[in-house]
Amino acid sequence: MFDNDKHTTDSKYIQQHLANERTYLAWIRTSITIIGVGFLITNLHFSSLTENIVIGNRLAQTIGLASIFVGIITLLMSTLGYFKKGNAINQQTFIFPRFLILFLSLILLFIFLVFGIYYLFAWGLL
Repeated sequence: MFDNDKHTTDSKYIQQHLANERTYLAWIRTSITIIGVGFLITNLHFSSLTENIVIGNRLAQTIGLASIFVGIITLLMSTLGYFKKGNAINQQTFIFPRFLILFLSLILLFIFLVFGIYYLFAWGLL
């Protein structure tokens, strides 16, 4: 009925591949969330302010565009990382992806700083 001689390299490391897939799906959810936060901030800014503050408009647009950019970069980097990790698992040459984590952390830090500056302007503290 079943031929047990058809073992693939992937099946030897099935738990690692399934963990890789779960990690990839978590990155997908993260990218969707990052983009959603950008839309939320932009929509809240333009729908709640009665006066037009140029610097606030620019900061809200920057946050929105940066969030979309970072969300897309996150999606692309996680997709490439997923396939790279899959090959590395099969070849037993896995290396922790330090660049991806560092890059996304720094970009998100930038977005959060701009978000903080935006709120300082929106609240009239600057």
